[in-house]
Amino acid sequence: MKKIKGKGKVMLYAVSGMGVNMLNLMVGSYLCSALLIGGFGKDVIPFQTYAQRDLIIPAVWAIFALAAKILDGIIDIPMASLTDRLKTRWGRRRPSILIGLVMTVAAYLLFLVIPDAGGASMLNTVYYGIVLCVFYCSYTLTMVTYYATYTEIVETTEERNLLSNVKSVCDIVYFILGYVVVRMLLNGINVRTVALMVLPMSLTMLIPIFMIKEKSSLADADEAVETVNLVKSLRLTFKNKPFIIWMLVYSFMTFGVQLFLGGINEYFSYVGMNMIFVMMSAFAPVPFTLIIYNRIIKKHGFGAAFRYVLVVYSVSMALMGLVGFMEQGIAKTILSIVSGLVGSFAIGALFAVAYAVPSQLAADEEKKTGISNSAMYFAVQGLFAGIATGIGTGIVLTALKGSESNPTGAIRYMTLICAAACVAALVFTKLLPESIIDMGKKES
Repeated sequence: MKKIKGKGKVMLYAVSGMGVNMLNLMVGSYLCSALLIGGFGKDVIPFQTYAQRDLIIPAVWAIFALAAKILDGIIDIPMASLTDRLKTRWGRRRPSILIGLVMTVAAYLLFLVIPDAGGASMLNTVYYGIVLCVFYCSYTLTMVTYYATYTEIVETTEERNLLSNVKSVCDIVYFILGYVVVRMLLNGINVRTVALMVLPMSLTMLIPIFMIKEKSSLADADEAVETVNLVKSLRLTFKNKPFIIWMLVYSFMTFGVQLFLGGINEYFSYVGMNMIFVMMSAFAPVPFTLIIYNRIIKKHGFGAAFRYVLVVYSVSMALMGLVGFMEQGIAKTILSIVSGLVGSFAIGALFAVAYAVPSQLAADEEKKTGISNSAMYFAVQGLFAGIATGIGTGIVLTALKGSESNPTGAIRYMTLICAAACVAALVFTKLLPESIIDMGKKES
């Protein structure tokens, strides 16, 4: 693959995934929640639910939600092997991205359909469960291929860090759009209409289609990239001990982050926090707080910087949990904003690590072995993340939300659980090898 040169091109390439990620945010944080009225205040139910009533059976849906995430991770592995070994006249990566994008958009549109508007039914539950599975699988085919190019599209570790950091800033941008702008629109527009308004953002995924320059990957092509079959690719990935230890840490971190993102709508609605103020204070400063994170990396290495963000995020979640037990008033509003501001010193970095670590480990492995299977690293990471997210948003969040007969549930404890998960991740960072701990550290 031809390398892109120049900061401008690298930054443009990092923007590519923002639109498709926005669709994923809408599904995970709004559309799945909109199928049940549990956890919402009465004043927002007309806008934040599909039909102002439960459309699915909660117990069955919890199983589907977990299964969708696990299936997402499992299917990612053969998909990663496919894109690593794909033989076409257009190369390996562009066809995979395009196929995944078309399927993702189609599944997203199908998720906005209501088969049976009469109330909770098995038909609705099975329909949305199947569409959710298709959406997550196609979304991940698109993104795992895109992330795999992080190893191939740039040359140096510094360029790879720039790509990852700009990508994390883009994540914050779509988070602000998703949790501030979308939330404002939901004050007067139904969630399905807002979802359609978001859809055109998916066109950003066309950027790599035009920027990736690959030669044909057919057998007689001039460019010879050594690839391996699925079994050997998996074996190589799971034999990489630093990567497997990273997966342990990453899984706990992902559980803590995704549980919060998946339940943020219900949590803020129930405990009476102003979502717009908190999200602005949490996301707006991120480009500046990333400067601190990167300076820590350069001076002390990735390990110290990552532990710093885990501590900060845990403190932010604990403060937010305290807000959930306070009475309405100015003190509650101030502490809400403070909790978001504290979290801003961690949020961007928590997203950046998902791209920087596996892409760097894959690049190191390719230098040692000459084998290109970078997509498999992201696929395996996706499997671990899918299981962690499925447990968090499919089982734990559903249990916390309660039901129509008990609408309050235990949602106020959500952020405290998020904090505990990230503390566990912090503890397990002690197992990380020096190759990851010192990553990015400049020699004095």
